[in-house]
Amino acid sequence: MNQFWTGLLSLIVGLLVGGGLGFYFTRRYMESYIKKNPPVNEKMIRAMFMQMGRKPSEAQIRQVMKSMGQN
Repeated sequence: MNQFWTGLLSLIVGLLVGGGLGFYFTRRYMESYIKKNPPVNEKMIRAMFMQMGRKPSEAQIRQVMKSMGQN
């Protein structure tokens, strides 16, 4: 019976340690990914409009941001 509790305790500790390490490294990876590949912002939308030869209005920029779900 003593082996059962030792095994169960080892399993629980292993799951907690693994979950904590997984969370830490995933968070660190996502932070570096966002730093290297920032999400689209208003400045980028303005630059895309300018490359197409158009001067965007604020309403157009807000509409594009809203359609992307980032407003």
